[in-house]
Amino acid sequence: MKQLVLTLIGKDQPGLVERVSSTILNHHGNWLTSNLSHLAGQFAGIVQVEVAEEHLQELQNAVLDISGLEVRIANGEQDQITEPETLNLVITGNDRPGIVQELATVIRHKGANITHLNSKQQSAPNWGVPIFSAFATVSLPAGMIKDNVIEALEAITSDLIVDVEQS
Repeated sequence: MKQLVLTLIGKDQPGLVERVSSTILNHHGNWLTSNLSHLAGQFAGIVQVEVAEEHLQELQNAVLDISGLEVRIANGEQDQITEPETLNLVITGNDRPGIVQELATVIRHKGANITHLNSKQQSAPNWGVPIFSAFATVSLPAGMIKDNVIEALEAITSDLIVDVEQS
C-alpha cells in the first residue's frame, strides 16, 4: 500500500468534502487522517490517503481533476514504529505580530517539533485587547524533559500562559 498526502485549497462551497471523499473512495483509496478548515472564505485541507500500488496513478489523476480545488500530492512515509513523546499545549496570551514565530523558534531551539497547530485571534471580553490562543501538539526528542519546553515558552513574555492538556 502507498500513502499519499493531499494538500487542497479552493473557494469553500457546500459538498466539497463529499466530492473529495467520493473521488478517493471511487478510485480505491482509503481516507486515513485529515485536517480541514474554512479560512476567510477558502477551504484548506490536508488528507492522508492509502491506496494499492495498482490504483495509485488512477487516484492521483482523479484528485488532480477535482473542479474548484488546487491539489498537491506528496508521497507519505509509513508511520514510525515507536511514537515520540508528545505534548498537547494550550497557549494563551496577548496577541501581537510575531507571536507564532516566537513560539516556533523556542520549540525548534529546544529540539522539539510542532506536529499540529490550531491558532486564532479573538477579542478579550471586558478588555478589548486581542487575545492569541493556540492548541499545539509538540513531539519531543528522546530524553527531553517536557518542563524545559514549557518553561522556555512561558519565558517569552509574562502574559503567555502555557497549559498541558492530557491526551
